[in-house]
Amino acid sequence: QVQLVESGGGLVQAGESLRLSCAASGSIGSIQAMGWFRQAPGKQREFVAAKSRSGTTNYANSVKGRFTISIDMIRNTVYLQMDSLKPEDTAVYYCNAQGIWTYWGQGTQVTVSS
Repeated sequence: QVQLVESGGGLVQAGESLRLSCAASGSIGSIQAMGWFRQAPGKQREFVAAKSRSGTTNYANSVKGRFTISIDMIRNTVYLQMDSLKPEDTAVYYCNAQGIWTYWGQGTQVTVSS
């Protein structure tokens, strides 16, 4: 089992930045990749960014050049640095860990006002 606890969401104005954190605990060795998804009201959950154990990173086209994913292997924490935020980035952001199973955090709200 893997437990994921997110933090760092909040309310910001367009153009500002936020950093989300996701602390992982439990069977950390089974994790092959960690990432972030988001779900806006009335929309399906969508992929945002991911980073594999080998270091490969992937981003959704909508966030490329603005968001950066990183992993602190000592703290078992994945971060999502979000810069130049836009109102369309408003969503609940979920941390995700992939291994034999898929694990999800509880979500953290990000609201960007125009």
